[in-house]
Amino acid sequence: MIVFFLLCVVAGMPASGQILDVCASCHSEARCEDKLDGSGKVCNCKYGFVGNGRSFCQDKDECQIGAMRICGMHTKCHNTYGSYDCTCLSGYNPSNNMAIFIPNDGTQCQDIDECKITGLCGDGGRCRNLEGSFECSCQVGYQVDNGTEPFHPHRDKASCKVVDCGQPASVEDTVLLSATGTTYGSVATRVCDEGFIWGSGHNTSVCGADGLWSGPTMVCEDIDECKITGLCGDGGRCRNLEGSFECSCQVGYQVDNGTEPFHPHRDKASCKVVDCGQPASVEDTVLLPATGTTYGSVATRVCDEGFIWGSGHNTSVCGADGLWSGPTMVCEDIDECRITGLCGDGGRCRNLEGSFECSCQVGYQVDNGTEPFHPHRDKASCKVVDCGQPASVEDTVLLPATGTTYGSVATRVCDEGFIWGSGHNTSVCGADGLWSGPTMVCEAKCGPVPFLANSEVVWHNRSVVIHRCVDGYHSWRGSNVSVCGSSGTWQTATLRCIEIKPALSHVHILNEKCVHWKAEKYEEDSEAYKVTYTGTRDYQRSFRDERKQIVSSKAEQLKVCLHLLPATNYSISITALSARFTASITTNTSLSEPPVPFVYYGEFETPVPTLRLNRSANTLDPISLYQVFVLPVEDIMVFDCSSPGSPDPLSENKFSSKYITAQILIRQVGTQMNFTVGDGLHYGGFYNAPLEKGRTYYIILRAVSQWKTALKSSCVLWAKVRGTSYVLMVSSLAAAAAVGLVAFAILGGYSCMWLFKKK
Repeated sequence: MIVFFLLCVVAGMPASGQILDVCASCHSEARCEDKLDGSGKVCNCKYGFVGNGRSFCQDKDECQIGAMRICGMHTKCHNTYGSYDCTCLSGYNPSNNMAIFIPNDGTQCQDIDECKITGLCGDGGRCRNLEGSFECSCQVGYQVDNGTEPFHPHRDKASCKVVDCGQPASVEDTVLLSATGTTYGSVATRVCDEGFIWGSGHNTSVCGADGLWSGPTMVCEDIDECKITGLCGDGGRCRNLEGSFECSCQVGYQVDNGTEPFHPHRDKASCKVVDCGQPASVEDTVLLPATGTTYGSVATRVCDEGFIWGSGHNTSVCGADGLWSGPTMVCEDIDECRITGLCGDGGRCRNLEGSFECSCQVGYQVDNGTEPFHPHRDKASCKVVDCGQPASVEDTVLLPATGTTYGSVATRVCDEGFIWGSGHNTSVCGADGLWSGPTMVCEAKCGPVPFLANSEVVWHNRSVVIHRCVDGYHSWRGSNVSVCGSSGTWQTATLRCIEIKPALSHVHILNEKCVHWKAEKYEEDSEAYKVTYTGTRDYQRSFRDERKQIVSSKAEQLKVCLHLLPATNYSISITALSARFTASITTNTSLSEPPVPFVYYGEFETPVPTLRLNRSANTLDPISLYQVFVLPVEDIMVFDCSSPGSPDPLSENKFSSKYITAQILIRQVGTQMNFTVGDGLHYGGFYNAPLEKGRTYYIILRAVSQWKTALKSSCVLWAKVRGTSYVLMVSSLAAAAAVGLVAFAILGGYSCMWLFKKK
C-alpha cells in the first residue's frame, strides 16, 4: 500500500519535481535543526523531551536519577512537563530564598538556624542548632520537667523549669530571719536564738543549681553565766551548760544539804569546808598542838620518851576526803648497831627488839658459820671475797693487777702484732668470787684501707671498711664491705662502680617506618622494651591510632618497624622495662598517593554514558576526593596525572582542551558509585557539561589527597566515548533507508508513466 501510495504521489508530481518539507513533519515538542554535515534538516526533541522528533516526543523524568544527584544535598526533586524543579527538605532553606529552584545557578539547600528564634526552647532553655533541626537543654538554675536532655519542644513534652530548693532546713540554736524565695539563687538569712550569741561562720544559705541549700556555717554559742563571780558561793565551782549552768564543790569542800551538781537558785544545797576532827593516836608518839581540824590543817607528832625516831614522816594533813593522812613515822628503841665494829670487818648489823644480829656486806662471805650470826654467841665472822689469779685471754697480755680480792681490777692489752678491735679490756673481781670479762677482741693489723675504682670510703675502723660509688656511678653487683682477715691482709670488697648512662639513647625514625635506638647495658642479659605509639590528625579530630609492641633483645643497636599511617602526627615512647627508663620521639608521616578504585572500563557510543566503580574504605578518605576528567582524543598525546585541568569546559577552546567535569568528596561515596557523564548537573562546583556530538573522548578518574601543602594523586582510565551516538546512528540509518525508498518510488513512478504513454 505504501509503495502504491508513493507511486501515485510521484505520478501526480509535476515534471519539474518538488522537495519534501521535513520541518513540517516535526512533532510539536521538537525543533527543526540543520544536520551536522549540512545535508539538510532534522527534527530533534526539545530539551526535557525524548523521542524521534517527528512521530513522538515524550516528557523526560529528570528526577529518576535521584534528588541528590540532580538537585543537590537535602532536596526533593519534582518532575514537570518538559523540565523539573527542586525544593528543600524540612529544616533547610534555599540559598537564593526561592521556594522552588533549579540548581544550575548554584543554589544549594542550607541548614536553617532555628536557634535565632527567641524563646524557642522556653524559659530557662538553651538552644543548639543541628543539621536540619535543633535541640534544647536547660540553663544553669533550671532542670528538665517531664523528660530528659536534650529535648525538642515540638516533639517532646519536656520543658525547663526553675530549680526549687524548698524551705531551708532548721539549724540548731538559730532562727530564720528572712528568705528571698526558694528558687535558684534565693538567699536565706539566720540569726541566733534567744540566750545564744553568734560565735563563728556565716549566716546565709543560697539555693544552688542542684536543688540544695548551701550553708550556713554559723555557730551560735550560749551566754556563759559562770563569768559572774561568786555565783556558786564559797568553795563552789561553776560549769556552763547549753543555756544554763550548774555548781559543784572545789577540793576541800563538800555539799551541804544536797548532792552534786546543784543549782543555787533552784536547790537548797551549798558548799562547806571539810572537817577531819581530832587526829587518831599513834603508838609510841605524842601529838603536838595542831593548826586546826579542817581541810589542809597539819598535826605534828614526836616519839615518846625512851624511843628514837627511826624512819617515816611525823606530820598528818587533813584531806579533802575528811581523813587525816599519815603519819608514817616509826619510833624505835635505842639501837646497839650504832656501836662501830660490833659485827667485825665486813659485817652488817641489824637491830632487833632488845638485841641484834649480823650478816656480811657485799664483797664479804661468812667464815666458819652461816648468816645471820651473833658474834658473841657464834664463832662465825666475815672475810673478804678472793677471786684468785685472772684466767688467760687469747692474743692478750695481763698488766699488773690491783689485787685478787673483791673489787680488784685486772687490765689487759693486745699482744704484739695485734690491735684492739672491740670489747673492753678490764676484768673486775665480783662478790661471787669470779672475774668479770674482759670482752676485748684483738685482731691482726692489715694496713691502709683498700682502694676501689670510682668509689669512696663511707666508714671504717682498723678491721672493717664500707665503700660506696661516687656521684655519676652506681653499684653493679658485688659486696661493698672490705674486712681485715686473720692473716693480716684485707679481704677487699667486690663492688663494681659503673658509670650511670640512660638505658637507651640515639632514638630516631628511618624512612617513616622504623624506629632505631642504642641500648646501654652492663651485661649480656636480654632487655625487654615496650614500644608505644599514638597517632593523631589535625584534620580528623575523632581519629586516634594507638598501638604497642614488646621486643626482647640482647643487641646494642635495635630497630622496630611500625605500621605508621600516612599524613599522621605520631608520638612514640620506648621503655626499657627492667631499667624503668623511657625515651620519646615525635614524627609526622608524609602524605602517600591515594589508592585508585576498581573501575569498570567500557567504550560507549552515547553522549551520556553511566560509569561504575567499586572501592574500599581508606584511612586517607577524610582528605581525599575524586575528579572526573574529560579529554578530547584528538588533542591528547600524554595525560599528566598531576595536571590541574580546566575548571570550566567553556573557559578554553572546548574543541581542544581537557577539563574537569565533576569533583566528589570520597567520604560521601560508599563502596559503589555510578556516575553519568554529561548529565548537565553540578558536582562539587564543577558543571558536568553534555559531550559534543561527533567527538571522541577519554574519561579519566583521578583520586586526589591533600594535607597542608602536600598533594598526591593517582589516575585510572575509566571509559572511551566514541563520536557517533546511538540516536545519531539510528537517525542516519533511517535517513538512508528513506532516501533509498524514495528513489525506488520515483523510478517506479516514471516507469509507469512511460508505459502508460506508450500504450
